[in-house]
Amino acid sequence: MRVVLIGTPAERARLRDRLANGIDVVGEAATLVAARDFQCDAFLVAPDGRKPDIPPEPLTPREIQVLELLAEGLPNKAIAARLAISDQTVKFHVSSICGKLGAANRTAAVRRAVRRGLITL
Repeated sequence: MRVVLIGTPAERARLRDRLANGIDVVGEAATLVAARDFQCDAFLVAPDGRKPDIPPEPLTPREIQVLELLAEGLPNKAIAARLAISDQTVKFHVSSICGKLGAANRTAAVRRAVRRGLITL
């Protein structure tokens, strides 16, 4: 198998030391973009050495309800009417959901929730 190693020089050296027999290193690069011109079977990306993410804070049952309605594409006022709460409370829940999921906006929050299995579409 022909591979390209991706990472810093130190990370690539660590990867090289761990390679099994039968794996041929055909190139090295700092980023995937820089490695795009190599002809290979696979890219081996070195771990970046950062600590793993802190486990996410769980969503409350009400936040899950709001998230499910977000996934349906409802605006805050419609969510508020459906749950019999104020639209300001919905706004607060959306902000909390985005913070807990590390999402920049409501679309990203829904996408991350689906990937984590918190909701289904």
